[in-house]
Amino acid sequence: MHYAVSHHKLKLILSGAGLKSGDAAGIDQLFGGKDGYYWYGTLRDMCPEGKTLTWDNQYALVAAIQAHEDASAAEDEMPPEKLKPHHIAAICKLLAI
Repeated sequence: MHYAVSHHKLKLILSGAGLKSGDAAGIDQLFGGKDGYYWYGTLRDMCPEGKTLTWDNQYALVAAIQAHEDASAAEDEMPPEKLKPHHIAAICKLLAI
């Protein structure tokens, strides 16, 4: 299965779920529960405006998200968050093409 993310796709995902970008509780649930909003923000941050990122499989997607998180955390001199299985499942379902 292939996966893709863009700012436009994220807006469509939220709209399809009846959510707005500031609805942290709703986005938490949509993106896998507690900390889902954090991973939604990570996806937005890693995607250049006007561009679409694609991956050939779930492993490449998860590796890209975690690599972005690791790099961002290093810049902030903080320990990186780690994707949990429930976040991965939700993200993969939402970004599948």
